[in-house]
Amino acid sequence: MANFAGRVVLITGASSGIGEGTALHFAKHGAKLSITGRDKTRLEDVAKRCSECGIPADDILTLCGDLTDAAFRKATVEKTVAKFARLDVLVNNAGMLYPGASMQMAESKYDQMMNLNMKVPFLLSQLAVPHLEKTQGNIVNVSSICGAKSMPEIGIYCVSKAAMDMLTQCLALELAPKKVRVNSVNPGTVVSLIHRREGATFHDKDDEYTKFLEQQAGRHPLGRVGQPQDVAESIAYLASDAASFVTGQLIFIDGGRHCVCAGVSK
Repeated sequence: MANFAGRVVLITGASSGIGEGTALHFAKHGAKLSITGRDKTRLEDVAKRCSECGIPADDILTLCGDLTDAAFRKATVEKTVAKFARLDVLVNNAGMLYPGASMQMAESKYDQMMNLNMKVPFLLSQLAVPHLEKTQGNIVNVSSICGAKSMPEIGIYCVSKAAMDMLTQCLALELAPKKVRVNSVNPGTVVSLIHRREGATFHDKDDEYTKFLEQQAGRHPLGRVGQPQDVAESIAYLASDAASFVTGQLIFIDGGRHCVCAGVSK
């Protein structure tokens, strides 16, 4: 079991879903946390529950804001290091999804997805690496099965995650001489708010979202959709000393869905 006592973990998009589950998981294993999100109420609730997992409240820094804003992005890293005097792990989890065919996608929605899903992890990594180099720390990117599997109903989201996968592998090579590892997790369908935010497919549609999850369960060979904890455990493994010889990996956390041939899937 990984022990992160004394280590500082920065998790973006930690107010819900995979980010929330990851924050709670690291808290259970003794990490000091810097967590970001745009929903202050939800973020503070996550911080409270992380404290209830056994780490002191003073070992949790909450930063509410928009990571596409350069000033907030810079402040996120600077405030984390100022409080804890180090940074060991960066989890680039914040992301968004707008459904729709690519040829009908509004430019503004394209920009929002590419900015948050790809540009923010790139720029945040630039800010974090000087600190990660000092601790021989690592980066874990939260990508998606969509980075490797084309899905026309969410084409631009797929493009943004494919870009993140390539960034992961390129940075792994670039940063290896600095002893900074870079990996990604590529979940299948996971219960979260990404499909339920304003502008998403199932915003304010509880019954339809339940039916969606039931349908998606059948598309994963293990017969269920993922939970945030499924992904959090893999993130923690990649961030731990147990993965000290692992870099440049794209690990599918999808119940085997990436193995299914598109020609026979239902």
